[in-house]
Order: sequence, then structure tokens, then C-alpha cells
Amino acid sequence: MSDDAWDIALPPFDADNALLALKRFARDQGLAERSEDWLLAGQAVLTLALDGATIQARLAKRPARSPEWEAFTLQSAPDARRLQDELRRRLLRWKDDR
Repeated sequence: MSDDAWDIALPPFDADNALLALKRFARDQGLAERSEDWLLAGQAVLTLALDGATIQARLAKRPARSPEWEAFTLQSAPDARRLQDELRRRLLRWKDDR
């Protein structure tokens, strides 16, 4: 095998399409959309906002009327997948806590 470097560039991050995919994912997980907020049982647990070529996201550490937020800046497709995975984990944990 040769040690030639693979000079394949990753496709550019399309924030608009990634935001649509995140919204679709949140809806599939049973969250309700209200403006930029996503609600679980009437309490905001996720906020998504387009910021130029990135997506600014906030994910609640636990559902509450005034939740403590964790901020994420999504600049690539792997960042968006990590947010989806983290949202899925938290939703499962929250449902177990009920």
C-alpha cells in the first residue's frame, strides 16, 4: 500500500439544510415547535437559531420552567449529529425520570 495522502475535501456545511434536518429530527422525537423553541410537555428544552453559516443551539440540562442551558455551535455535519445524539440521550433520560 502506498502512503499517498487523500486530498478529498469535505463538502461545505449547509446550515440551512442542517437546520431543517434538526427540526425534522426534533419533531420526530415528539417535541413541539414554538418559534425557535422546541417544547417537551410545555417546557422549552431546545432552541435552534441560524447564525450565518452556523447554527446556534441551546439544550436544556433538564426540563424546567427556567432551564439551565448548554450552548452548542454547529459548524459541520458531525456537530449536528452530535447534537442529535445528545438530544436523544437526554430525552430517554428525562422519560425514565418521570
